[in-house]
Amino acid sequence: MTIDKPGTKNAKSRNTKSRNLTRRSFLETALAGGAAYVSLAHDMSAFAQAGGSIVIGHHCELTGGFSSWGYWHNKCALAAVKAINDQGGIAGRRVELVTEDTESNPATGTRKLRSLVQRNNAAFIVGSVHSGVMLASIPVATELKTVYFSSGEATEATGEKGTRYSFRTGTDTYGLAAAGAPWAFQNLGKTWTIISPDYAWGHSHYKEHKAIIEKLGGKVHDPIFVPLDAKDLVPYLTKIPQDTEVLFSVFFGALSVAFYTQAKSMGLEKTMKMYSVAGTIEAIAPADLKGAAEGVYIVENFPRMLKYKDDAFHRDYLKAIATDDVHGREAGSDKVNAKSHSWQSWENLFALKAAIEKSGWKTKKDDQGVIEALEGLEMANSLGHAQGSKLLRKEDHSGIIDCYISRVENDELHVKKTVSRTEMAQMMPVRFDLSKQPL
Repeated sequence: MTIDKPGTKNAKSRNTKSRNLTRRSFLETALAGGAAYVSLAHDMSAFAQAGGSIVIGHHCELTGGFSSWGYWHNKCALAAVKAINDQGGIAGRRVELVTEDTESNPATGTRKLRSLVQRNNAAFIVGSVHSGVMLASIPVATELKTVYFSSGEATEATGEKGTRYSFRTGTDTYGLAAAGAPWAFQNLGKTWTIISPDYAWGHSHYKEHKAIIEKLGGKVHDPIFVPLDAKDLVPYLTKIPQDTEVLFSVFFGALSVAFYTQAKSMGLEKTMKMYSVAGTIEAIAPADLKGAAEGVYIVENFPRMLKYKDDAFHRDYLKAIATDDVHGREAGSDKVNAKSHSWQSWENLFALKAAIEKSGWKTKKDDQGVIEALEGLEMANSLGHAQGSKLLRKEDHSGIIDCYISRVENDELHVKKTVSRTEMAQMMPVRFDLSKQPL
């Protein structure tokens, strides 16, 4: 466990009253020196009269299969906490970010979640991007009556397994299928095969995409599920039916690299269209795949290239997390931002700030007010919400956001179609009403 305490400016320059996060003041603070791990005793005086710190837990994949994503979730959360604290905190109270490593493992993740709440007194949790960890954690967070922000995409987190305490500012498999499957059906092909890891995220994508493609009159072959520890994907790739027109892949990390390179070596792209979601190329630069991802269609949650959402908020966000505006590489390293997902670790903290301040929250006994403020929360395109304006839908606690259908061309992700949040809301009607559950 680590307690993340970003550096602060001189106490004279602080205003303990909440204020709006302006572009200029944000840059002066968020870019002033980066976040650092320091001791609990570090410079609490500026917030001492505001009621003590607000502890927010970060349930993060620092190691294990999702560590390349977790690195960016952690970096974005640290940068957001620094920006919030340098602007006076939340309702004049300092934010302490306490991080626990889920190790990309559901059993470990649930144990670490209990530690965050019961040992470290975390009032709220910015949660996991690993769907297995996320789904195992929601019942624990609900038992502990603690708001839990999911970052993974398995629909069930804000669906049949969701609760009054589970929220997600980003999209899910339901939303991604709604955003991309109809377009892909019309433009890429009618007969589909889905290949994915034998894991919650892949199973959820299969379920959601199959429903849409079959409703449109298409055919979906039996899924091909690959063990998480597989290295050689050829035995699975040879199972793809010959009449497949669209091969929909759902891998991550090393499995994505194996899929793209081995599928390319077999020449699969010559007989079928390659279609996927941003998770399959998160923390991976197409150039590093040596052409293996060329021509693949990807549904992005946040365009990797600045030019497809070119505004001051997007630019300043990239500066804050030291990421370039074309390939998503970190300044001074070869790391590539997990951009379509890591923004949630930044934005969830600003969503909590808005809900805490709107509800007048002081202690855990006031959690109902925060939950009610989050239900239906509108978030304007801003520095705090650089991905774009969005709605945290009241009924199912789902983020309704803009999505982008892109294609890898010359090792860059070029947007071919934008699906607006308004269109998304129309294409994904409410299926569950979590807001009616008792607290």
